Amino acid sequence: MTQNHLPQRKRLSHAIPDWVNTDAVFFVTICARPRGIDQLCKDHFADGLLNSVRHREELRQWWVHLAVVMPDHVHLLVSFAPKPGLERVITAWKRLTARNLGIARQDGLFDSRLRTARSIEEKGAYVQENPVRAGLVANASDWPYTWTH
Repeated sequence: MTQNHLPQRKRLSHAIPDWVNTDAVFFVTICARPRGIDQLCKDHFADGLLNSVRHREELRQWWVHLAVVMPDHVHLLVSFAPKPGLERVITAWKRLTARNLGIARQDGLFDSRLRTARSIEEKGAYVQENPVRAGLVANASDWPYTWTH
């Protein structure tokens, strides 16, 4: 079977439905291209990414509860203003970091709305422990590329 006959992945909308509370928290993962190479955990890139997270927050486009920069991806626990919303804010942020920092990103992103305080807490712990699971540090508190409120 040739690759042309394989099913194609659907492009899902990341627009936040009107019925979702404006204080909803989303778990978002954005990957660099190519994967498997440490592109982001160099001070210039990681600091630039975290500064851009703060800048978007100052613009009141999102509220980032937690951001963790990993070698080839970024995890966010984030809430969005209803306008412009998740998809437009993330797309603009990816474009800005590509232009200003030279970071190539994979198309799209992974996002999941966290529905309970417990799932927010569990996902936050999972994200903070990601550098430990990857063998980058012994303790999550030692990871320099974490930003939290």
